[in-house]
Amino acid sequence: MKRLAILGSTGSIGRNVLRIVEEFPDRFSVAALAAGRNIDLLYEQLRRFSPQVAVVLDDVLAHRLEQRLVPADNVEILHGEDGYKAAATLSSADLVVSAMVGSAGLLPTLAAVENGKAVALANKESLVMAGELLMRTARERGVPIIPIDSEHNAIFQSLAGHRRKDLKQILLTASGGPFLDKPVEELDNVSPEIALRHPTWDMGPKITIDSATLMNKGLEAIEARWLFDVPVDLIRVVIHPESVIHSMVVYRDGSVIAELALPDMRVPIAYALSYPERLPLGVSAPDFVDLGALTFRAPDLEKFPCLALAIEACRRGETFPTVLNAANEVSVHAFLNHRIGFRRIAEIVQETMGKHEPVCNPGLSDILSADAWARRTAEESV
Repeated sequence: MKRLAILGSTGSIGRNVLRIVEEFPDRFSVAALAAGRNIDLLYEQLRRFSPQVAVVLDDVLAHRLEQRLVPADNVEILHGEDGYKAAATLSSADLVVSAMVGSAGLLPTLAAVENGKAVALANKESLVMAGELLMRTARERGVPIIPIDSEHNAIFQSLAGHRRKDLKQILLTASGGPFLDKPVEELDNVSPEIALRHPTWDMGPKITIDSATLMNKGLEAIEARWLFDVPVDLIRVVIHPESVIHSMVVYRDGSVIAELALPDMRVPIAYALSYPERLPLGVSAPDFVDLGALTFRAPDLEKFPCLALAIEACRRGETFPTVLNAANEVSVHAFLNHRIGFRRIAEIVQETMGKHEPVCNPGLSDILSADAWARRTAEESV
């Protein structure tokens, strides 16, 4: 029985993790559930999974949740940064599922690794902001970090059983989002409601907008750089609208190993939870005759400058990836709230990066300071 601490239990990834827990009650149980503001859904999850600990964003929400519980529920309610760290380091948890959205996931994820917890990682911002620090700490503690994101999970699988010195290139696939074939001049009038209509995946609003700008793929390239210890120049983004090939690895003899599956997040989540085993999910394999053709194209960096900005931030290193991520979070939030236009997201990220004075070999305090500075600067631009 593997006991899970799920950070981000009310989000898309967290809900799918709990579906797998329900499907395999002999394999998994829940030690902790951490959410943000959605206490209605969290309350339902508490009644169904009976964790030891639950966490919400602040003390007001914690009090409201406590009022709905009865003594028999026997769950400790925590809140805020200390609460998330407590859930991530809970002694009874065997695996921490890091599925919080955005930079808020960094400190709990780092705390889990520092305390020797195995991590199933869906919070890419942890590696974008502090990839070198997080992976170094994981190596020092002997802690496995297994990716949940479908692309990184595919790379993880495609590297298995092969010599790392034979790796030549990583091909990171992208659906292209809802505006793949939309003329660039029409993007000025895109509304949040339209941008949230992803053609393939069912995700939360922030990640869906990142997919529409291709920033999500840029963040994933930075994540892959640290997760698999490869230079960013060996990572190539390829648009693949069918979303059947989730990523590929090219080896020096010209061989390409790929992981293929229908776009269902339960597949990579289950593999991360049960690694190295595979669970009988009842998910069908792709019907290649029915699919017909799989297509690929290069990304249009003029239409989607966020991808180019992310690659630039990764190449420059230092605190640039932190600034990129923070400015993007502020800009996406502003767009979702109808404060700026769609194309203004990339402009604000670029402006913020242009004003940044980077810190060499940043520690955690430097990373947090750069994050705070970038948020203030981007908000001024908004």
